[in-house]
Amino acid sequence: ELRRRFCEEELRLNRRLAPQLYDAVVEIRGTPESPRIEGTGPVFEYAVKMREFPQDALASRLLAADRLGPRQIEQLAATIAAFHESATAAETGSAFGSPRTVLAPALQNFEQLLPLLATLEDRAVLAALREWTEREHRTRHALFEKRREGGAVRECHGDLHLGNIVLIDGKLIPFDCIEFNAELRWIDVMSEAAFLVMDLTDRRRPDLAFRFLNAYLELTADYGGLGILRFYLVYRAMVRAKVHCIRASQPGVLSAERTRLFAAGRDYLGLAQHFTRGARAAIVITHGLSGSGKTAISQSVAPHLGAIRIRSDVERKRLCGMGLLARSGSKVETGIYTQELTRATYERLAQLARTVTGAGYPAIVDGAFLRRWQRDLFRDLAGELGVPFAILDVCAPEPVLRARLTQRASSGGDASEADQAVLTHQLSTREPIADDEAREAVRVDSGLSGSDAAAERACHALAQRLGYQAGGQ
Repeated sequence: ELRRRFCEEELRLNRRLAPQLYDAVVEIRGTPESPRIEGTGPVFEYAVKMREFPQDALASRLLAADRLGPRQIEQLAATIAAFHESATAAETGSAFGSPRTVLAPALQNFEQLLPLLATLEDRAVLAALREWTEREHRTRHALFEKRREGGAVRECHGDLHLGNIVLIDGKLIPFDCIEFNAELRWIDVMSEAAFLVMDLTDRRRPDLAFRFLNAYLELTADYGGLGILRFYLVYRAMVRAKVHCIRASQPGVLSAERTRLFAAGRDYLGLAQHFTRGARAAIVITHGLSGSGKTAISQSVAPHLGAIRIRSDVERKRLCGMGLLARSGSKVETGIYTQELTRATYERLAQLARTVTGAGYPAIVDGAFLRRWQRDLFRDLAGELGVPFAILDVCAPEPVLRARLTQRASSGGDASEADQAVLTHQLSTREPIADDEAREAVRVDSGLSGSDAAAERACHALAQRLGYQAGGQ
């Protein structure tokens, strides 16, 4: 009966994300030596019947074969965002997600790892990571509690890494949720997102890690969760370090395999250290006419700077209670584009930039910023926060701008509603970057070489302007 209940739970949990893979709980009759699913006789076991898929369809295999790209990662982010929104929230007063419950397994990692590490150097690294974990937990204690009370602790997947994600009919599908331990799946949604960010970073794809993170945040608006993201990134890396070192310490493990496993464990310790450092907080705003390529370039630049991107088009529609791809039909400076809503949008963007930088991340704010007051708002904010400030000034010839707007309108796959009339209005009313702003600006022409080459130039120029090297988290 216990086995049947676990199978039923496995079916329930996994059908939330992968109903096409999980068919039913089946009864197994016969004997262990000659089992059969159909027929008569006493039942001696239960199992979950699943649809078979090729192992080469696993996301881990696809990434290793360089067959996993940004669009698939963004689709996965959309799947996870929708899943987290619909997942059941922990009951009020539940221990799940409490500061104490969050800290206990993190400290257990250090306690279990300590006797497995032989060198003084490894133990010193472990001690430093434990000290950071305890300090970060104290600093974020109120945020852990606030998020639990706010419904961020939900019945999640629990084991969201690339080895538990498969490509089915062109779509990445997570499977194999944790059914055996409720504490491992009733977690903060940001802990779940951190698992995949950690896994992609470990596999030398920080670009895809930040592509996932930015897409997830854009859909969920959970920018407040960035305050605890580093804690969970370190925690997830430490779990991997512990698992590898435990496996290396098992009796009967061959010497070469033991050496490999311990080396992998140390690599995860190094990854955890990497996450504690992070990037230097900064504020970057874009500047440019509609169709100039601001969104495409900022999307490409953000992962290389370890930055979180915030979009004016998205936040404007969120303020208005609209879906991100919904069309308002508003004309120039009417509907959702009135001056009042524009000011509210930029104030919302400034609030989010404060949240992002407060969590220790650079913020890239993607908007037109064609008015001086809009740029001054963020320049003043950066000064108040004591973080570097830069303007990513993106331009292109007018014929290129108009051609891009025509193409974008026909695709309908972007939050922006800018059209030819909007561009004409912008050209006649914009307030160009003034001489006293020019020293803060990095100018990029996307018209001649396209957005990819422009993004590469922008990345290096911005890193130099902000005073740190490009390279992600």
